[in-house]
Amino acid sequence: MNTPLYNSSIIDIYIKLIKSKYNFVNIGDLLAYAKMTPLEVADQGHWFSQEQVNLFYERLLKLTGNDNIAREAGRYAASPEAMGILRQYFLGLVGPARAYSLIGDTVNTNFVRSSVYTSKQLSANSYEITVTPRPGCHEEPFQCQNRIGFFEAIANLFQPRLPRIEHPQCVFHGDPVCRYIVTWEPASAGFWQFTRNYAAIAIFLIIAFCYRADQMKTIYLVAPWALVLLLVIKICSLRSEKVALLTSQKSLKDLTDNLFKRMEINYNNALVTNEIGQVISRQTEVQEILSNVIQILEKRLDYSRGLILLSNPDKSRLVFQAGFGYHDEQLAFLGKTTFHLDRPDSKGVFVVSFREQRPFLVADVKDIEGNLSGRSQNFAKQLLSQTFICCPIICEGESLGIIAVDNLKSKRPLVQSDVSLLMGIAPVIGISIRNAKLHEAKSNQFSSFLKVMAASIDARDPLTAGHSEKVTEYSEEICEELGLPRAEREMIRVAALLHDYGKIGVPDAILKKNGRLSDLEYEIVKTHCHKTRDILEQVNFEGIYREVPEIAGAHHEKIDGTGYPKGLRGKDIPLGAKIIAVADFYEAVTSQRHYRAPMRVDEAFRLLREGAGTHFDRHIVEALITCRLRATEDGKPAELQEA
Repeated sequence: MNTPLYNSSIIDIYIKLIKSKYNFVNIGDLLAYAKMTPLEVADQGHWFSQEQVNLFYERLLKLTGNDNIAREAGRYAASPEAMGILRQYFLGLVGPARAYSLIGDTVNTNFVRSSVYTSKQLSANSYEITVTPRPGCHEEPFQCQNRIGFFEAIANLFQPRLPRIEHPQCVFHGDPVCRYIVTWEPASAGFWQFTRNYAAIAIFLIIAFCYRADQMKTIYLVAPWALVLLLVIKICSLRSEKVALLTSQKSLKDLTDNLFKRMEINYNNALVTNEIGQVISRQTEVQEILSNVIQILEKRLDYSRGLILLSNPDKSRLVFQAGFGYHDEQLAFLGKTTFHLDRPDSKGVFVVSFREQRPFLVADVKDIEGNLSGRSQNFAKQLLSQTFICCPIICEGESLGIIAVDNLKSKRPLVQSDVSLLMGIAPVIGISIRNAKLHEAKSNQFSSFLKVMAASIDARDPLTAGHSEKVTEYSEEICEELGLPRAEREMIRVAALLHDYGKIGVPDAILKKNGRLSDLEYEIVKTHCHKTRDILEQVNFEGIYREVPEIAGAHHEKIDGTGYPKGLRGKDIPLGAKIIAVADFYEAVTSQRHYRAPMRVDEAFRLLREGAGTHFDRHIVEALITCRLRATEDGKPAELQEA
């Protein structure tokens, strides 16, 4: 009973008939009783179930008291007021014979799924139509009457008189099929063609008879008038044909325009879904995902505005994340507005959609004002919404948020196909958000692990605590100043955080020694570079992080090749290692150590510049100095002035 069987075009004809002849019927109540909505009826791509159609007819019959309402609605399809897909399609077929010949393909494909229609020509102006119920489908007698009216309407599109319809077999009388024989009067164009042809033959025979009877005088008298009569008949025939062709041409144009419009919509919708899937699959941050989705919706779809709300971590509120089509004041209002999910009595559409995981299509906000709280009414009033769609964003059965679009008065009405489109997009967004959050959690876990590793080294000596984090901070500043790509900056950040991890193998007596190290002790300290690399190579670094062990282990290499552990020169030293080398030197000389006091910043700058070109990369040195000077100008607490 809930299987979609009947196209909304059928119900749309009923609605137009009601508006024309039964305006006392409340259409809103009628549709609500039948579990239908006006927007579903208006959407030519929507289908209704047998249960809905039965409820619709049951209520309509009671309201109108007209037992013949179903047949009347079928006939109404031929009226100009019912100018929809039915009329447009059949008018494009030139004449009733062509229309009835294609009725099987037309009805089976576009209008009805409960029965199979077939047609067979009996004569030039007569067709037999057989309707066979599909297994499991059970129609009602009123639908048989509606069919008869519909068959009458097809012929009525091309001529003023209704056709004669015989109904020798009927499913509702115990027969296996419904069989109809439709007979109509020949069209005027056919009449004039018939008259023209036979008049020409008659005139020819008369002239031939007179010629054989040697009645030349009669021929001279009759022939001119006969030719005039034949010419008049010819003109009438041509005019009738022209009118029929023009009518057919206009209908074909209307139908073609509608089909192209529908194709354009479907193509655009497919592009939107594909584009969203491709773009957000490459993103790993929630805000980037939402920003891309909003841009695509604004660019590709015919909506005035759109917004995305996501729940906060404890699922107590819906919070605005991204939107388009709103002016600055409305965006500020959205940023301050939240929707409570932790209040059982909340009945706002956004909240209900999130909780019940179902979409809503609201034709007019006024229709739901009674169900809105004062806060929600104020929200609708502030945003000037009239008609809108709200769809839940769901992933693995869990609601993550909602996506909503609306149209202002100047835009087209939203229909059920818009809901279907958004409901197709929403799961893609949900999966991407979930993946981004998992990636974020994994990234946070990874960062925490790295910080713990770095802190475990710094913690051995309170005097050097925080050294790795400071070196990382300076390295990030240098990367930003040099304009390095984000991925490369992230990789260097991790390498900087772990650059001294090999010191875990250096005894405390050497690391914490007050005074100058002996040559042997210095050689032992130098081993921390290759130890760092060896230890980090045992970590399963993937993707952009694969170079971390090499970069971290090379931060004491020098441009002139006098560094360690490998004595690399110039371009052989990884860029990340060169950056960490400058940051490490600067942090070390400007901080307190067991064997000396911190150096003044200007002195540290002087030493860095002296070592540029031999120990350090000149561009990196200048990048660090620029960053540190800017930090002082911005008023950041720094080691400048007197460190």
